[in-house]
Amino acid sequence: MAAEPPPRDLSWQPKTAMILAAGLGQRMRPLSDARPKALIEVAGRSLIDRSLDHLAAFGIKKAVVNVHYQAAALERHLATRAAPPQVLISDERQALLDTGGGVQKALSLLGPEPFFVLNCDALWRDGRPGALRRLAKAFEPDTMHALLLLVSQREAHNYAGAGDFEMRSDGRLERRHGAGTALVFTGLQILKPAVFEDFRVAPYSLNRIYDKALEAGRLFGCLHDGEWFHVGTPEAVDRTTKFLER
Repeated sequence: MAAEPPPRDLSWQPKTAMILAAGLGQRMRPLSDARPKALIEVAGRSLIDRSLDHLAAFGIKKAVVNVHYQAAALERHLATRAAPPQVLISDERQALLDTGGGVQKALSLLGPEPFFVLNCDALWRDGRPGALRRLAKAFEPDTMHALLLLVSQREAHNYAGAGDFEMRSDGRLERRHGAGTALVFTGLQILKPAVFEDFRVAPYSLNRIYDKALEAGRLFGCLHDGEWFHVGTPEAVDRTTKFLER
């Protein structure tokens, strides 16, 4: 496995973040029949609150959350949070935009500098430094369009896939080749707004953004030093809750 680039101390760090929470949560049924996936609790805390807590601990003051399915319930819950960060809503009630289109629609709320993006169904336990801090230290705005947090398959709980990316010695990423062991994308990342140029607001996956960055040699990876949990099904909720409470 290729070594990750050493983290650097930077005066710059992301000031805003987006949590992707507009999905239909179909694989979470029946837990998602009457509530959005983001409000499902794992070990007594909702997925959306866990993500916001991580952002607050890092020092993020403004976070964007996109909404679609059961949007009103999620908005009501977010309105009850008194702690940072401030939450802005990107409303996708009229049209679900997938991950890429959802982020692009929110660019005006996120601002002109690189920002964090988190999947609401990604739950993790931090190593040292924490996952968001590790990403921020490794991100180089002059050379990177996207920096993805990756984890070994050994530390990817509730994950049964073959991995997503291979990482070179300089941290640049390549799509997984063949049947070899590859690293798993955690859903945590830093994106540069410029990589969305030439795209229009429409339903599309962030994979198109990664492909654009990859072609330019500007898609990089950073290894997570801790455990990561994909929480996308009721069974994964149960397994993760038992793991965290043991």
